[in-house]
Amino acid sequence: MEGMPLKYLPSFIFTTDPNDVVVNFAMREIDRAVTKKPAAILLNTFDELEQDVLAHLSTVFPPIYTIGPLCALTNHFPSTKHEPLASIGSNLWTDEPECLKWLDAHAPGSVVFVNFGSVTVMSPGQLVEFAWGLANTKVPFLWIIRPDIVRGETAILPPEFVEQTAARGMMAGWCPQEEVLKHPAVGGFLSHMGWNSFLESVCGGVPVVCWPFFAEQQINTWFACEKWGVGREIGNDVRREQVEAMVRELMVGEEGEGMRTKAAEWRRKAEEAVAPGSGLSYVNFERLVEELI
Repeated sequence: MEGMPLKYLPSFIFTTDPNDVVVNFAMREIDRAVTKKPAAILLNTFDELEQDVLAHLSTVFPPIYTIGPLCALTNHFPSTKHEPLASIGSNLWTDEPECLKWLDAHAPGSVVFVNFGSVTVMSPGQLVEFAWGLANTKVPFLWIIRPDIVRGETAILPPEFVEQTAARGMMAGWCPQEEVLKHPAVGGFLSHMGWNSFLESVCGGVPVVCWPFFAEQQINTWFACEKWGVGREIGNDVRREQVEAMVRELMVGEEGEGMRTKAAEWRRKAEEAVAPGSGLSYVNFERLVEELI
């Protein structure tokens, strides 16, 4: 992680409480990985994406199996699409699949998808700034607004915003995100940068505007922007002008075009990683199954 500023370290590192639950959980798990000598450690990533980090980790920990992106690997196992396995997913909310039909009516690469994940919360003021930033872009958008997305309050958007964007915007409580990010109409993703969401954007070949909230999201943002070339970051102090400028650049700007090119390259590499019989993640998964048997 050479060159990474300290501010991008995972948020729980900055606690001053020695009894912090998350810090102690992380320390305990690392200790288990080193001293208990497990047969393997599974990581939802792929080697091309994190070569340097994986090379270093492999000198410290027992055998590491990269078996990701899981959202792509599972596509090669038809049984996961049927009950009872089909009900096992990473969503904490119920999908509203109507948004896929809405996307069908839009041109390729024309829609920005906005979703801040299952648990990220914001202030009423931040919600309004994001809303008017999106409105001012004049770009079609699909915005996922959970009922609890505003901290301690109900999410209420300005009536003027709803009226002004009715013809080019859709808002939903949740959606099948993996399918949305693979839809040809989606050209950009405004995201909180949780790892699952980011890997789904990689599998969809979609670049990101990043608004990290907590945990590992900051470090994911730094890698996406500085190492992988597929992201730009919005600061914590959200302003509509910045939202507008970044989304415009992502969707129609020259820099955004370069990010889409890089995102397409990462999508290809992710597909190669899980290719049956030859992809390293696929082979690692088969090795894991053989060891378990």
